[in-house]
Amino acid sequence: MTSYFDEHDCVPTQSNPATQEEDLLDLIRRLLSNDEFDDHLPFGEKLAPPASKQIVDKLPRRKPTEKEILEQTKCPVCLLPYDDVIIDMPCEHCFHKGCLLPWLQKTNNCPMCRHELLTDDPAYEEYKKQKEKEKDRQFRVEQLHNSMFG
Repeated sequence: MTSYFDEHDCVPTQSNPATQEEDLLDLIRRLLSNDEFDDHLPFGEKLAPPASKQIVDKLPRRKPTEKEILEQTKCPVCLLPYDDVIIDMPCEHCFHKGCLLPWLQKTNNCPMCRHELLTDDPAYEEYKKQKEKEKDRQFRVEQLHNSMFG
């Protein structure tokens, strides 16, 4: 059996593995930065927009408690002990201000549990409602099926 390269009278390119990795990372960056990319994702996998600035501004900020200081409780993002301003998320996870704010400028969810905050994007908010309705519909179908055959 002849190889692809023999059959097509060509030779494979000799590229540097580091260059291949850079090319792949560049492709990923381009795909993720393209707003039209969201439209090609399957249902349930739409990329989340940034959190609403008003919601982020209302998140509670505080100083670390004595217990957190004594136990050297660490920020789950940078793994450094809490020292200055801490922001508490509604899901009860807390982060350094400098670790959480850049994250929320890119996406609307908690870095730990993916709890979603509101966004300023009405299309995404409608998408979330539709996703929740589909989940509810699926639950009701399973309940009906189980009541008939379970």
